[in-house]
Amino acid sequence: MGSLQAAEMAELLPMEQAIEWHLRSNHFPPVPSSMVKPCMEAIDAYWEGDLDKLISLPEGVGYKGLTVAPARAIIINHHLDAWCSEED
Repeated sequence: MGSLQAAEMAELLPMEQAIEWHLRSNHFPPVPSSMVKPCMEAIDAYWEGDLDKLISLPEGVGYKGLTVAPARAIIINHHLDAWCSEED
């Protein structure tokens, strides 16, 4: 159900607002709003074909003990499919 709602929000709201809604509403516990920018950067990296691009994480957020994460991991772990697929 969350992925359907994310897809709808991706179409209805500006990207930043839709991602913030998705992170706060479709995850438990909710993902902090500070992850909106890294999620947007990961989506940009996806469309640029650079899923290995390392993206800086906000203070207090880590990935495998690091302060950066590959775009691929951010997309997968935050369920950002709605922003990473072609429309039919």
